[in-house]
Amino acid sequence: MIKFVFLDLDDTILDFHKAERIALSKTLRAFGAEPEEHLLHRYHLINKAHWEMLERGELTRQQVLVGRFDVLFRELGRPQDPAAIARCYEENLGIGHYFLPGALEAVKSLKEKYHLYLASNGTASVQRSRLTSAGLYPYFDDIFISQEMGADKPSRAYFDRCFERIPDFRPDQAVMVGDSLTSDMAGGRNAGLRTIWVNPDHLGCPDPGPDYEIESITQLEALLETL
Repeated sequence: MIKFVFLDLDDTILDFHKAERIALSKTLRAFGAEPEEHLLHRYHLINKAHWEMLERGELTRQQVLVGRFDVLFRELGRPQDPAAIARCYEENLGIGHYFLPGALEAVKSLKEKYHLYLASNGTASVQRSRLTSAGLYPYFDDIFISQEMGADKPSRAYFDRCFERIPDFRPDQAVMVGDSLTSDMAGGRNAGLRTIWVNPDHLGCPDPGPDYEIESITQLEALLETL
């Protein structure tokens, strides 16, 4: 029987791609670059690569937050102060929220049956702002943001610190739910949790894969009832 559910935030509950696009467009314009489609796509690839290096322990969080903009603007041939760009982007990203279809209703329903915990690698100030804007705090027993925990997903240290804060916690009664194979699924597996991959695009994955797959969080409650 499942009692404890760890939920990722971005692209599991909230539409991060939409939030990223809007925040990035505002930021690029503020620093003299037009947010054309090819540029938004290039940033997405640079950003993804930087976060994956963080997950592998190759970069620090600050190197990720600043370095991705350093790379982007150097490629444009227009070097800027990447730290200033990063601050502007985070301010824009922290404004507002965009729920994935049916996500809020799903979280509300899950809260009636399970202990819910938010497990996010996002920047603390940005995530706290978005959680407040979205009104999500009442639905979680605790919020575990890696920047505040002193360790990042997928490390075992991150999950161990989460477990220490949960009364009567048992890994065999818990699942990790998220969209990322490299942080959510690998992290849950490292911590001895069953894993549920939110995979709306039906992407393939290498072995070892997640224990279960769903298209969206709206399918999670029905799956949990079978476990």
